[in-house]
Amino acid sequence: MWLRGVLVAALAALAAWGAHIVVPEIPLLTMAVVLGIVVGQIPDARPMLAGALAPGLSVAAKPFMQLGIVLLGLKLSLVDIAALGWATIVSTVAIVLVTFAGTLGLGRWFGLPGHQPLLIATGFSICGASAIGAMSGVVKAKDEETATPIALVTLCGTLAIAVLPLLWHPLGLSTLQFGHWVGAGVHDVGQVVATAQIAGSGALAVALVVKLTRVLMLAPVVAVASIARRHRLATFEADAVAPVGPPAADAPTVTDAAARRARSKRPPILPLFVAGFICAMLLRTLVPLPEALLEAGDLLQTAFLAMALFALGTAVNLGTLMRTGGRALAVGLLSWALIAALAFGAVQLS
Repeated sequence: MWLRGVLVAALAALAAWGAHIVVPEIPLLTMAVVLGIVVGQIPDARPMLAGALAPGLSVAAKPFMQLGIVLLGLKLSLVDIAALGWATIVSTVAIVLVTFAGTLGLGRWFGLPGHQPLLIATGFSICGASAIGAMSGVVKAKDEETATPIALVTLCGTLAIAVLPLLWHPLGLSTLQFGHWVGAGVHDVGQVVATAQIAGSGALAVALVVKLTRVLMLAPVVAVASIARRHRLATFEADAVAPVGPPAADAPTVTDAAARRARSKRPPILPLFVAGFICAMLLRTLVPLPEALLEAGDLLQTAFLAMALFALGTAVNLGTLMRTGGRALAVGLLSWALIAALAFGAVQLS
């Protein structure tokens, strides 16, 4: 029964919200991930997390994450993005693509297992834990594969909240330049808000628009990953049904069964939640939505993502991470430095 796990995730999201009110410098979603990681380390809690609560936590981590991403589209207006100017838009897209490719290459070079290089590259280049959850759903990554990238993007995003403001004046950035730098270089939307608000409302406004331009890249990147996975499974299916040796009997063969499994696992070319994200973005752009509706959508989006990130956080095993996560940590820190440097260069050129 999934209801208990969902209820626990909801209560954890409320607790994260309360903690965020007490310490507003820490974004709510970051607090939700941290709370999940802490709960996941309690020995007495692990049997329940893996047992009675597991179905509900799985619902929170996947369907709720996807609903939150759909509602995230209501934050995006193509009009606001166009107002940045083509130079800023092109540089922001270039930062995403270079960071994605660079981080993916680093992850493979360091020998990270499974889907970890792809998930880390997606989270660091686009929009943090939300992007990791979206990509995880498309490539069918295991919770253990998702846990390390979630922990890394939370750690490095929190590091940005502390480090970037210290570099603001020494680097000679104006208020608006600092906002541009934060929007182009910090991972999660909440972390962008926490970092940019230090420089005032003008910097925060610029940071959010630049950041949401990066979020816009979530749809094409996830769609390309989905198409690539379909191609791999189609290739496997073709290999599985290729005749080998003398003709078989009429009974289904092992390769026939493998081909059927491959067909059943093929992801759609455009995942449904990505299509929903695009529709929400177009709705925000083309229709003058009431402010009350946008506020309600923002509240629901935050609630869904907080529950999802708590659930994903519970899958993090710090003991295992400490023993095997040194390479992943190196990739995360290098990616964090790469995107910060690229974003600073874009600010200087703009």
